[in-house]
Amino acid sequence: MAEEDFSEIFEWEKFLSKSEIFKNNNPFKFTFFENIFRPDFYQKLHDGYPDEENDWEKSTMFSKNTLFRGWGGKFQSGMSEDGKPLLTEDSKLNPEWNKFYRFLSSKEFIDKLRDFSGIPVNKLKSFRFGLMHKGGFQLAHTHNDGPSTIIVFFYFSKGWQKGDPGGTFLASEEDESKIFFEPYNLDNTMTILQDGPYATHGVRYITKDVSRKMLQVYYEKYSEEGGWSGKGHEKHPEGKIEL
Repeated sequence: MAEEDFSEIFEWEKFLSKSEIFKNNNPFKFTFFENIFRPDFYQKLHDGYPDEENDWEKSTMFSKNTLFRGWGGKFQSGMSEDGKPLLTEDSKLNPEWNKFYRFLSSKEFIDKLRDFSGIPVNKLKSFRFGLMHKGGFQLAHTHNDGPSTIIVFFYFSKGWQKGDPGGTFLASEEDESKIFFEPYNLDNTMTILQDGPYATHGVRYITKDVSRKMLQVYYEKYSEEGGWSGKGHEKHPEGKIEL
């Protein structure tokens, strides 16, 4: 069976050109991309982003006014504990989103991500939409899943104004005064970072009546003998905000 053609989706040259920047950034590895999707495909993802009636759940994990939706609906992440997809198709999403999920799960994407980062990931672990509105925020926090974990944030919010809060900030400590990077453009953009004990991130309080549309995906090293290499949210097992 011939491999699926994903050439309409991603700007590979732009992605691979920032490999050394990613590897050399401190205090942890990260970088940011603009116009990372090819325009026509991005428009279809943007237009097909799931609406609020489509299987969302409210989260209080470090956050307020935040909704999450996994692949296939509800809080499903997309992968089971044995590293196999829970669902290969999401019938409530358009063909482009289903193709994008296959792309993110593909050997092509994972091999290039591993080469780009130098991190030995070999499977997509989690796929989750995140939606915020005015009044939403997420406290500075770390997951500390492990050094063989990559977190990727894709943004689908047109018309975002430079300087407006809402992008996933990065900080040197769990303190907003220690922010050293915050994406100003949330329209066809992507942030990628290596997880670990210093990979602090969050979202500043959103002050405008806007929709912050995001997709968060995890990649991690997996083996049949040891399972997922990440240890989970050890540092903040509770991590909840009373609403």
